[in-house]
Amino acid sequence: MRFLYTLTLMLMLPLILARLIWRSFRQRGYRENIGERFGLQSKPALKNCIWIHAVSVGEARAAEPLIRRLMVVHPEHSILLTSMTPTGRATAVELFGDAVTSTYLPYDFVALHQRLIEHFRPVLLLVMETEIWPNLFHTCRRNQIPAQLINARMSEKSARGYMRFAFTRALARQALQTLRVVAAQSEADADRFRMIGAKEVFVTGNIKFDVNLDSEMLQLGKQWRAAASGRRILLCASTREGEESLLLAAYAQVFNASERLETLFVIVPRHPQRFDLVANEVHGTALRCSRRSRTMPGATYEPSEVLLGDSMGEMTAYYAFCDIAIIGGSFLPLGGQNLIEACAVGRPVIMGPSTFNFSEAARLAVDAGAMVPVENALEAMRTSQRLLRDHEAQKTMAAAGLKLVAANRGATMKTMMFIDAALGVS
Repeated sequence: MRFLYTLTLMLMLPLILARLIWRSFRQRGYRENIGERFGLQSKPALKNCIWIHAVSVGEARAAEPLIRRLMVVHPEHSILLTSMTPTGRATAVELFGDAVTSTYLPYDFVALHQRLIEHFRPVLLLVMETEIWPNLFHTCRRNQIPAQLINARMSEKSARGYMRFAFTRALARQALQTLRVVAAQSEADADRFRMIGAKEVFVTGNIKFDVNLDSEMLQLGKQWRAAASGRRILLCASTREGEESLLLAAYAQVFNASERLETLFVIVPRHPQRFDLVANEVHGTALRCSRRSRTMPGATYEPSEVLLGDSMGEMTAYYAFCDIAIIGGSFLPLGGQNLIEACAVGRPVIMGPSTFNFSEAARLAVDAGAMVPVENALEAMRTSQRLLRDHEAQKTMAAAGLKLVAANRGATMKTMMFIDAALGVS
């Protein structure tokens, strides 16, 4: 099965490269460090490193508590952090600087992974969340490098996709059975991995609950809030393509003119290459818009009705800034974005119907009273309007979110047990 997979990948390589070039026109970072995608390294060689793969921004941030812990407990091992996107790579640099070696993961060919392994000499591979790479896992096993899938999640949709065809079912089973451990976020995730074919599956919880909030970002959010002159702040966080138009239209329909004067509507798109597109979309409405990149901290936001959060690495500040957080990726069938950080800051959360990427965290948040689930953007705005008027409900939801995060901490330490075992540490 792996041979057929590799052959298919080889035939698709021209399309993969064409897509890389196309994306580079929208996001300059895709033009840089292309050699790394073929296993060619400009970074200094390492020895006995712990290799962590985090595909993009969300996974890199999720890995932060674990990486911080590894740096303390295992200082004898350097850390290699691979990603697939420029924003993921930039996040690694932002979080860890030179303390961690950051590079792109090569395309999934044995020869390319072998180049990376011979250059960095890892002793352990930790793959975050949902990434299943048949040739990567095979190459690690061939080099006697134990591989673990950690903070692992598997949605019902993804599981059905793997099980739908005999080829994908057999390929996924073969890949998963090369893993030393699958450390799943929940029992439901664990059951799906077992169904597909994973053997050593354990439930460790969600590392994202171990989030460490940046005190500087919290302070920055407080500064913005002080500059907002008492206006209510409604945040739409990590919005995806197609959602902004839905949310803007619903906001204009639900909030009347006087309410819009009292409220600042903040939109933070998930992907930086869309900042200008979203700005143009807001300018196409009757709503006045300003941009974070052109607004210094401490400046007044009163002239605008919408603030476009066109900055990277400041999501904690946006959560500290807002009264209510609407989480994007959930109003179209995209699976939702991370709601845990908003709860950790103590902000009431609203999410749309698509939450399969964070199904367990969303369920826990609803059960705890920290989140209100809604069916569409219009219902999200009506719920926001009600909560903005009800300060006691805000306080109750905020307290529930803080309690939820505190109660679910500990996944990092549970995961460390499997890592220590792989490193031969008792």
